[in-house]
Amino acid sequence: MPRAFSGLMEDMLPAHWNKIFADDKGAYSFVPVNIKETDAAYELHVIAPGLNKEDFKVNLDKDILSISFEHKDEQKEQEEGKWLRSEYHFRSFKRSFTLNEKVNAEGISAKYNDGILFITLPKKEAAEPKSQQISVA
Repeated sequence: MPRAFSGLMEDMLPAHWNKIFADDKGAYSFVPVNIKETDAAYELHVIAPGLNKEDFKVNLDKDILSISFEHKDEQKEQEEGKWLRSEYHFRSFKRSFTLNEKVNAEGISAKYNDGILFITLPKKEAAEPKSQQISVA
């Protein structure tokens, strides 16, 4: 971020927001996630354009679902000239979510399409209460 704007941003935004807009290539970046509930599942939509499906790591450890992408900065040789500013780099990110007991962990699936990682968390089928006759002694 140009120095002329850095002080303005610090004054206008709380400290944690400055980290999102920081001009530090090594930092984790904020990745927006939308979460939708349907009758059958929860759906997470992770906005991450320009990546490949192989770039993502989706991990379930007990009840914590983690979604991450780690980018190693590779310097490419230029045929001529040098970049004065390069904003086309990808930043690493990690988002974690605590799942509730309604999620069927064995049925979780993920697909990447048009810059969005879609993760489907199916709900467990609700056990229907049994009806029984109780005799009175």
